[in-house]
Amino acid sequence: MSSQQPTDEPVYDDRTYRSSMAVVSGVLLLALLAWLCGDVVVRGSGNARWFAVAIALFAAPLVVAFTIRPAVFANEDRMRVRNPFRIIELPWAAVDAVRAGYSTEVLAEGSKYQLWSVPVSLRERKKAQRPQRGGRGGLLGQGANVPNTSAPAGTEPQRSQADQVVHELRELAERGASRAGAQGSVRVRWSYEVIAPAVAGAVLLIVLLAVL
Repeated sequence: MSSQQPTDEPVYDDRTYRSSMAVVSGVLLLALLAWLCGDVVVRGSGNARWFAVAIALFAAPLVVAFTIRPAVFANEDRMRVRNPFRIIELPWAAVDAVRAGYSTEVLAEGSKYQLWSVPVSLRERKKAQRPQRGGRGGLLGQGANVPNTSAPAGTEPQRSQADQVVHELRELAERGASRAGAQGSVRVRWSYEVIAPAVAGAVLLIVLLAVL
């Protein structure tokens, strides 16, 4: 009696891609915003306190949206792109291409979606592609900076961080496109948890300016 073979491969934990520099910058900006606006709320008087609250309510969600929030989560079945104001879920079967030009993008079902969490550095790309001599100047020791053209067979070519992420996402897309769990269409959801407080802060600022 023959045993039944599994029809699909297991799904592993998501790979997460985000910019650590953006996260650090966002945390510092939030700390600065909390310090400045908090000081006005505690020590200020009159409308100054309300202006501080309105500015914090308007600015904090935007800082989070553009620095801490952006991330890309990818597993064997799909990719989930968390941009400042939208979440895009893309099954691998629906993905047409992943590319990095001046920005990192994924093409699916005739639409283009930018990956905010994977910024492209032209300087880093040029440095990765520049043939360099191995020697004492390498950070990883002698022979660390070897031209890509002379790399031993079977080794990965040197890439910038954005190009490496694109390479990994392409591999996941190629492997996962035929999986049963990777079928379906693209789903887009607006992030009202970010939009709503920012709009509320903007409305409060307009009202305060109008009554001055």
